[in-house]
Amino acid sequence: MGTLAPIVLYWVYAGGYQLILHRRPLERYRLHTRAEEEEKNLVSLPTVVRGVLLQQLVQAIVAMILFMVTSDSSITVVQPPIVVQIFQFLIAMLVMDSWQYFVHRYMHQNKFLYRHIHSQHHRLIVPYAIGALYNHPLEGLLLDTLGGAISFLVSGMTPRTAVFFFCFAVLKTVDDHCGLWLPYNIFQHLFQNNTAYHDIHHQLQGTKYNYSQPFFSIWDRILGTHMPYDLVSRKEGGFEARPLRD
Repeated sequence: MGTLAPIVLYWVYAGGYQLILHRRPLERYRLHTRAEEEEKNLVSLPTVVRGVLLQQLVQAIVAMILFMVTSDSSITVVQPPIVVQIFQFLIAMLVMDSWQYFVHRYMHQNKFLYRHIHSQHHRLIVPYAIGALYNHPLEGLLLDTLGGAISFLVSGMTPRTAVFFFCFAVLKTVDDHCGLWLPYNIFQHLFQNNTAYHDIHHQLQGTKYNYSQPFFSIWDRILGTHMPYDLVSRKEGGFEARPLRD
């Protein structure tokens, strides 16, 4: 059940975004117009859905193996104090961020890896929620699945805590690709690394910047790959994330 929870949550949360994305009352919150989404994206929604399902299948298999290897059915696992769980949660966030930053950046710097693997994700020039995990299967394994496994093992969290962590990571990742700048969205206001921040990375001008994901922007700031942006209102409605670096 714990293995399926992040997958179910992904489709509920991303599906909800997909349902409201094209509602006219929400046009004023979009980072891109409908026309831009239709003209710029190089892959269809059905293809994206199939790609995400394939990655989630691999993730589920790895998660089941990981939980079986690290759990002893003969021993009742006692949850540590809440303070310890919060600390483990933060450690897992930092580990996942570190892993994904360096793997993600290398996939951009290595022309072979970008052309044959990572470019699949960038076929979505205008990101949307369901496409958050649309990756080449090998990238999904290296970046997301392996990154999640390492975060779990290094943090020392229990499988139960890990389920909550993976669910949180799924929500954050989906939100970062939602394409909507919503006034009461807690992720977009608590995290500098949000949907507008990641939208810059999907733009041609920002493709070599804002590699950090899914939580913080620490490594971008330390290593000089942080691109600031300005969120401006479009005359026809909605917002536009504009890079502030030439």
